[in-house]
Amino acid sequence: MVPNRYFATCPRGLEQLLADELQAVNAKSIKLTDGGVSFDGDWAVCYAANLHSRIATRILWQVARGKYLNEEDLFEAAYKLNWPQWFDVKNDFMVKVTGVKCPLKSLEFATLKIKDAVCDKFRQAVGSRPYIDTKTPAVRIHAYLAAEEYQFYLDTSGAALYQRGNRGASIEAPLRENLAAGILKLSGWQVGQPLLDPMCGSGTFLLEAAMVALDMAPGYKRSFGFEKLKNFEPDIWNKIKNQAASKVKAVSFQKIYGSDVDLRAVRISKQNLEDAGLLAAVQLSHVDIVNVIPPADSGVLVANPPYGVRIGEGDDLALLYPKMGEALKRKFAGWNTYFLTNDLTMPKLMRLTPSKRTPLYNGPLECRLFEIKMVAGSNRK
Repeated sequence: MVPNRYFATCPRGLEQLLADELQAVNAKSIKLTDGGVSFDGDWAVCYAANLHSRIATRILWQVARGKYLNEEDLFEAAYKLNWPQWFDVKNDFMVKVTGVKCPLKSLEFATLKIKDAVCDKFRQAVGSRPYIDTKTPAVRIHAYLAAEEYQFYLDTSGAALYQRGNRGASIEAPLRENLAAGILKLSGWQVGQPLLDPMCGSGTFLLEAAMVALDMAPGYKRSFGFEKLKNFEPDIWNKIKNQAASKVKAVSFQKIYGSDVDLRAVRISKQNLEDAGLLAAVQLSHVDIVNVIPPADSGVLVANPPYGVRIGEGDDLALLYPKMGEALKRKFAGWNTYFLTNDLTMPKLMRLTPSKRTPLYNGPLECRLFEIKMVAGSNRK
């Protein structure tokens, strides 16, 4: 049997981590590209990747590819496909088109043509057409248009995979869960090692770390797009899901610490951890980063500090960063610290020298993950 071809999308900069995850669920022919990884596998691989990947945003199943010149070619290509064999007419759907070096003038018009082709195919096959829902569709069709080639995909994830079904409340510009998971991985943090987020916001790092520490699959509490497809194999899925459920550890304190100067953020973190059933794994406190006392002699500190785009103005940050640097030098010798920011002057203002600068994207924002190893007295600029 020929394996299915898939494409998993992820935040740019985390492709290698995603490839490692896919290898762990037995994916084959893994190839990295900017913003994602293509791979082959049967349905068990697809289900396991959706359930277990902390890094992927979506896992798309390729149903067709070919050459095109114009919108009419896309209509013909989409009409040729037997959509009713993949999903039921009672399921509403949406079409999302992405173009890279695409020669077409309007991606919206291309979207309309593909949508029309799908509806016409249903009318021809079953005498009626499915409804469109652009907010919460049961089925998502993705078309990727390069200079001369199209690729059509059915989305096996449904809602984006970073939506773990955990976080109800959030503050402005929260960090996406899959980016937080990637940063934890890049930091080298290991379960059992103290982890501190002194600017915890709505608690994303804390939630992700607690799930890793308790061996809880990120998709443990949610449903997926593949469950709506006609070729869904519930027996295989139930086996994979039950296997994951049997590994989850009882919730206990995991040396994960979070704090924030904003009391509202601490309350939101607490609410989110409580809703996820993970509050007992984490210790929270309301304290400014400059007054934080290290919870251990060594560990990993991760933070997504406010940058101009989110809260505070540049002037406030210019005052805050040197104080942060002083506090780290004074109290955090023996700790490895990681800061995600789009402010490239941050280490300089903190008067600290990063040992690594990893380019990452927080949504469309180009950022850096600065690694600063706090060795007593050796980091001063």
